[in-house]
Amino acid sequence: MIAGAVAMWKALPIAQRRMIVLLAAAIGLANIAQPYPDLAPLQHGPTVALVLTAPWLLRRWSLSTSSIGCIWLFLLLHTVGARWIYSYVPYDDWARALSGHDISSLFGMTRNGYDRLVHFGFGALLTLPIAEAARRHGGLPWRWSLAFAFAMIGLGSAVYEIFEWLLTLLAAGETADYYNGQQGDVWDAQKDMAAAQVGSALALIALLRRRG
Repeated sequence: MIAGAVAMWKALPIAQRRMIVLLAAAIGLANIAQPYPDLAPLQHGPTVALVLTAPWLLRRWSLSTSSIGCIWLFLLLHTVGARWIYSYVPYDDWARALSGHDISSLFGMTRNGYDRLVHFGFGALLTLPIAEAARRHGGLPWRWSLAFAFAMIGLGSAVYEIFEWLLTLLAAGETADYYNGQQGDVWDAQKDMAAAQVGSALALIALLRRRG
């Protein structure tokens, strides 16, 4: 069994192996002096599962290094957000330390916007991998694979928002509020889904221009 796992690992392109190792390291760093230990398993658990199963998944459903790079970047963005349960990512503190100005004042933001960035990244970064998987493993033509990817981004966003809603119903008070990152915005779910679709639309335009 161990020999099989090692063989699967060695069969991956070296760039993909490096990305998996770097993501695992990022998850470890994100949990040093974890500020929200009660919610860390919810936030990081799915990413850890992906890291552990990545060699098998990529052997079964191989993707180009470009697509894996997109997934990797999205998961890094998520890992940063997960450390501070999204609502409390201190990007304003980072910006003030670097430039003396904060991002929220610059853009007139009244809430922490990191979660919206990651939803945008979900659409912008995962459109290519989904389209490639649809072509490689589903046999779809190029343009239909792009349409499929755009639709899947919408479906994935909706399913995730429903999951957050169910968590709010099932989890105790503050835990649900912290996890779902609504920050008092009753239209948060709709805005998150819209951000993902805008990201996907921009990715589609870029892919069509590159192809055309």
